[in-house]
Amino acid sequence: MTYQQTIDYLYSQLPLFSKAGKSAIKEGLQNIEALCTALGNPQNKFKSIHIAGTNGKGSCSHCLAAILQESGYKTGLYTSPHIKDFAERIRINGKKIDHHFVVDFVEQTYPLVEKIKPSFFEITVAMAFAWFADQKIDIAIVETGLGGRLDSTNILSPILSIITNISFDHMNILGDNLEQIAFEKAGIIKPNTPVVIGAYTPETKNVFEQKIKESNAAVTWAQDDYRVSGLTKTGNLLECDVTDLHTSILEHYVLDLAGRYQSENIKTILAAEKILRSMGYNIHDASEKYALNHVKPLTGLLGRWDIIQESPTIIVDVGHNEAGIQQIISQLEKEYQNQQWHFILGFVKDKEIDAMLDLLPKKASYYFTQAQLPRALGYTALQKMANEKKLMGLGYTNVNEALAAALENAGEADTIIICGSFFIIAELDGYGET
Repeated sequence: MTYQQTIDYLYSQLPLFSKAGKSAIKEGLQNIEALCTALGNPQNKFKSIHIAGTNGKGSCSHCLAAILQESGYKTGLYTSPHIKDFAERIRINGKKIDHHFVVDFVEQTYPLVEKIKPSFFEITVAMAFAWFADQKIDIAIVETGLGGRLDSTNILSPILSIITNISFDHMNILGDNLEQIAFEKAGIIKPNTPVVIGAYTPETKNVFEQKIKESNAAVTWAQDDYRVSGLTKTGNLLECDVTDLHTSILEHYVLDLAGRYQSENIKTILAAEKILRSMGYNIHDASEKYALNHVKPLTGLLGRWDIIQESPTIIVDVGHNEAGIQQIISQLEKEYQNQQWHFILGFVKDKEIDAMLDLLPKKASYYFTQAQLPRALGYTALQKMANEKKLMGLGYTNVNEALAAALENAGEADTIIICGSFFIIAELDGYGET
């Protein structure tokens, strides 16, 4: 098979969450254990950092990968979903997995795959672990897919676990309150293994403390250990000062990730970095500063408050749940309060769409669209739901038609925001292509 034929096989023959939603999930770790056993348990042949959380886990994963690879470590990175190319999910020092390895891996595992019918996510996790072991990496940063406790990546025995935060998302799978969601995410906490909790609430802290006690895990509460101040933004750069509240040392950072929400993620990143240094990882301040200023070119990260055009400003952000939409609105109110806003929106069916629509401003212009996959909410249905909430606009069959309409209507001083789903951003012509 060619690479494209192989990818088509994976998409068409295996249960795929991005298309089918909850029905594609195979609960439990039996399939990933069977796959990894057949491959000689590659997950045990490299060190790993395991990251879960509702929002921020992608940014934190890429930032830590950038820091480690810039410090001289051969660093694997597994994230999901991809935006343009399947191979984005599996990288080493920013370079995507070799297409020949993808083809050979699928051919090698075909008999077992046909027998046990793993999900798309399960086979890609096994593939990532096999590639990392084959390439003899020093360490991997591995992001969970959904939850943590029953996530395929939870076959790992990491040197460090990280939970960025807990908010409402995938409630039809993880539970309808923060305690239940926190319980699932806390499943990545391992016995006698340090854990960083990026942010907590009274409800989630109790859940974390119980699991931490059961696991005898040393915990760092990042939100209590660091204070961010002096937040400023210029174009696609975010500057801030971070004070370590234990040492009172203040450091200045310039990030090439311009979302103001990165001011929360950096606390988690620095807490994790401090633990890695205590383990003997040689991370120089200069390497850390350079890495955080060059995360996108070092790791290929896309879709985090990415300004792709000026006059009018076009912002691409993968915010796709209540907390993500709240962050987008907050930043617009701080930085673009005197401009007309044009929202290009598309969601998938299993999100809390009513709750997200309730957050959006009625004074903005709307362009409702959809991704070209079965799980997407049709643009006519979205338009109807939004209009009932006094969010007015027209519907478009795809994101590129919606963007063309927004550009036609927007003045040079206006702002266009494309958000709501990884999948509409994936279909944006020219975005992220090199």
